Amino acid sequence: MFAVIKTGGRQYRVVPDDVLEIGKIAGDVGTIVQLGEVLLVGGDQPVLGAPTVAGASVAAEVLQHKRGPKVIAFKKRRRKNSRRKRGYRDEITVLRITEILTDSATPSIGPRPKREKPVAPAPLDGDDEAPTVAKKKAAPKKAVAKAATKPRAKPAAAKKPAAKAKSDKK
Repeated sequence: MFAVIKTGGRQYRVVPDDVLEIGKIAGDVGTIVQLGEVLLVGGDQPVLGAPTVAGASVAAEVLQHKRGPKVIAFKKRRRKNSRRKRGYRDEITVLRITEILTDSATPSIGPRPKREKPVAPAPLDGDDEAPTVAKKKAAPKKAVAKAATKPRAKPAAAKKPAAKAKSDKK
């Protein structure tokens, strides 16, 4: 089953477990939000909305709030000593679609639990050292033999004979 939703002036085709970036919406990280503007619910029997599907919504978990890439608008008028530089970054909310709801249902799936990082076991009574994680050794750098080079001497330029003084003709 899929749905086409509208949020922030854009339309998105979503299925459960999709991760998408949309314009910033209200909601704390880790909470479930409902997106109510569903334009189409697809599946075995697609339902088109006029303009939206009545009673349909999409539940999504807020994963994070962040900012988009930097966009720089630079304008210059040549020979006029006129220039303008403005920057802008979009506010973005990252969502994971949890389920597509119909018939005014409420979300039944809560936010996913966060995965915890594995912790190294504590040393036993008889061990002096805790187990360590093996690190990759960096490959040795190749020795580059530098030839002792002296700056080249410029070849001696052939000296031209001095110009003879012109003798006066009588």
